Amino acid sequence: MGVFRGPRGARRRRAAPLPGAARGRDGAARASRTARVPGGATRVPGPVRAVLGCLPGLAAVLALALCASGVERAATAGPRQAAADRYTAPRPTVVPRSVWLGGEARAQPPPRYDDKVLAVFVHHTDTPNGYDCADVPAILRGVYSGQTGGRDWDDIGYNFVVDRCGTIYEGRAGGIDRAVTGAHTQGFNHRTTGIAALGTFTAGVPVPDALTDAIAALAAWKLGGAGTDPRGKARLVSSNGLSRYAAGATATLPAVAGHDEGYQTSCPGEALSARLPDIRNTAARLQGRPG
Repeated sequence: MGVFRGPRGARRRRAAPLPGAARGRDGAARASRTARVPGGATRVPGPVRAVLGCLPGLAAVLALALCASGVERAATAGPRQAAADRYTAPRPTVVPRSVWLGGEARAQPPPRYDDKVLAVFVHHTDTPNGYDCADVPAILRGVYSGQTGGRDWDDIGYNFVVDRCGTIYEGRAGGIDRAVTGAHTQGFNHRTTGIAALGTFTAGVPVPDALTDAIAALAAWKLGGAGTDPRGKARLVSSNGLSRYAAGATATLPAVAGHDEGYQTSCPGEALSARLPDIRNTAARLQGRPG
């Protein structure tokens, strides 16, 4: 599987559009927001001046400052927030770990978090392919037990696992909606999400469309929070010299990358690696990106 043990130490919408300008009888827009005047000063609309005129002197000054500052922030922050939220995708349905793991979870350190998800690493679990999808929870418990018991890791390494029927399962603990630091790609666990395809996808093995579509939906949602184009590149800093890059080196990798692009491994298998371009294009389409 090519993942590694996580440390056992303590681990630590778009902005509402500004109201449209009020219209006069002649249809011309009235100034319903602050306007700039020479020298960078802010001119306050007449109705606001009338209200301020009813306040005592000091209160009026304070209210004027708050009014001008608040409108100014809204006017400047709105476009930036709208740009950041322009290409997003809805959250797909994810089966929480409490459903498949239940009371078999081991005691473990608190999860660690990053500020955002800039890239996705795709893996395969290197387990048999001929499973019934109804048996996946039991299979996942076996993967979890092998990693936390046999290998003595602190938790399952992958953030998510997807089965051949397209069902997405929460992997590593910490919260489906959060940027949980995983243990899936040595050197590149920060600011990334690890998605594992349940099975073995070496050369010649069929890769179900339901599986790749689910990976794409998950990648589109996770990358949308940082405004990352799934077809683009991400700049990541290696934290471990055992990866393909020296510790501290900045690597420019695909935003949707195979495990082998960050670490010396054959994961996620030649067959699944060949489907990564399709996954990237589908994820970009789900984000509403052109082309």
